[in-house]
Amino acid sequence: MKKVSLKINGRKITAGEGDNLLRAALDNEIYIPNLCWLREDEKPEASCRMCFVEIEGYDKPVPACTETVRDGMVVDTEGREALRLVRTGFELLMASHSTDCVHCLANGSCELQKIAGHLKININTDRFPKMLRNLPVDESHPDFIYDPNKCVLCSRCVRVCHRNGSGVLGFARRGFSRVVSTFGGMPLGKSDCRKCRECVNACPTGALASRNADRGQFG
Repeated sequence: MKKVSLKINGRKITAGEGDNLLRAALDNEIYIPNLCWLREDEKPEASCRMCFVEIEGYDKPVPACTETVRDGMVVDTEGREALRLVRTGFELLMASHSTDCVHCLANGSCELQKIAGHLKININTDRFPKMLRNLPVDESHPDFIYDPNKCVLCSRCVRVCHRNGSGVLGFARRGFSRVVSTFGGMPLGKSDCRKCRECVNACPTGALASRNADRGQFG
């Protein structure tokens, strides 16, 4: 594969021609916040809006997951406007997120904690009023727990369930009431889930967490 050269935060890297910018950055240990991106996706979801970057020649920040690398590209992941967008988006997200990190099964492996550390902000930010949903936790499955109060609606679990699992997961309702659900809202333990655990491995938060706290790698 032909290689191209580009700069990210002043550092010169090489990537395969036609490669995804977010993938190229992460593969070169340059962290860009992200929640909805999956390496296996042919087309990025681009729904979380956490991966904004500034690119020389562009008049505004763009999501890194939607960009293709090109020779001579100059990227800044720490530009003032890009960081403003990411911080605001993250703080709005956390305003409706349950943040009992100490008792969360994903504590220490949660992408939200990683993003907060990267942005140097408190994960319990109080910039916006809290609007918690207080939804019931589904503990019906023998292998894992689904807590919709910790779900960021990134759709990772839905996509991997349809691609590699039994396809039982989808979205229900709209707006603030939107949740990941099975058909008819059936408890996961009574669904046709084949226990592949792909959804748990894909979840970037503690929304889907193994009862044994044996989480897969993401990002």
